Amino acid sequence: MNRVERVACVYRVEASAGAIEARALALALEQSVELPLGAIGDARIREQVVATVEAIEAIEAIEAIDARAANAGPAWAVTIGLAAETTGPEPGQLLNMMFGNASLQPDVALLDARLPASVLAAMPGPAFGIDGVRALVGAGRRPLSCTALKPQGLGPGALAALARSFAVAGIDLIKDDHGIADQGSAPFAQRVPMIQRAVARANAASGGASVYAPSLSGGPAAIAAQLRIAREEGVRCVLACPMLLGVSNFAELVRGEGRFAIVAHPALAGAARIGPALLLGRLFRLFGADATIFPNFGGRFSYSRETCRAIVRAAREPLGEHRATLPVPAGGMNVDRVEEMVAEFGHDLMLLIGGHLLEAGAKMPQRAREFAERVRRQSNTAA
Repeated sequence: MNRVERVACVYRVEASAGAIEARALALALEQSVELPLGAIGDARIREQVVATVEAIEAIEAIEAIDARAANAGPAWAVTIGLAAETTGPEPGQLLNMMFGNASLQPDVALLDARLPASVLAAMPGPAFGIDGVRALVGAGRRPLSCTALKPQGLGPGALAALARSFAVAGIDLIKDDHGIADQGSAPFAQRVPMIQRAVARANAASGGASVYAPSLSGGPAAIAAQLRIAREEGVRCVLACPMLLGVSNFAELVRGEGRFAIVAHPALAGAARIGPALLLGRLFRLFGADATIFPNFGGRFSYSRETCRAIVRAAREPLGEHRATLPVPAGGMNVDRVEEMVAEFGHDLMLLIGGHLLEAGAKMPQRAREFAERVRRQSNTAA
């Protein structure tokens, strides 16, 4: 028989010591053939397609992926080998084979995965990567600054004026809040041209190079129309939520004509019970994210320092031939933490601060300028 190339998936499985071997085998069958082993008569399928149980190790302490798992009983790290031939050459099927049916089982979470070269090569990966995003905003080897246009309910004119203020302040990337979609208060076709032109005028006046990233939403036809508008207006970067759009649709953004740099937003990612470093760091990167936003420790979300470190490593470490993805810590960050975050994660980073700038009220332009300047100063001090 030919050697079988496999994707090694590591799951957190709750079971008693006496039941874990049978539970692991059931998981392997569920995530491959969805049949009892005795129902498979084809020798090749039994030997090459049926997933294998590679390892079972007791978990003494592991950060819970969700609150329910924090108080769970005995747990095990179960490594399942999925035949690479079953994953297909696209992200949706890969995610399906890794965690499709198992995601419906409350005693299972997907922690990690090791992908063979053939699967890595089949994924689009970032079209721009860290260096490409830096080039878009005319930055050298320093951290980048980012902010969000919010709140929902503002009209196109108000959002454009806010974007202009951020651009004048020198913030590198100005994105829509992910909740701003094709809504009545600010329809995409009206909002995006006004904001893009406001940022362009601010750049022309100041000599800056701020980039605007509108948020994409809807089905394939809606997104195609939005991308057409963005391309006509000279937009060079977009924001997209892979778990809302669907990971295969997200990947098509990378493969499409008139390529844009893509910032991935983590909305709904926490509902998947997939390890954050795997999903936000490695998989979003493989699916085409040039930058990946994640909830930073010490903000309004509960990710630990070590989880955030793991996300950053997964975004930047070698991964086949794919470019590195720019990590974007966010979620309740403030300007006073700029130096801390750069010291923690290094200079291949984009810092996202939104609400802390806006809550300054009339002094927002000064705070936004302070943010941009503090980030720029890190070019000489970052490791």
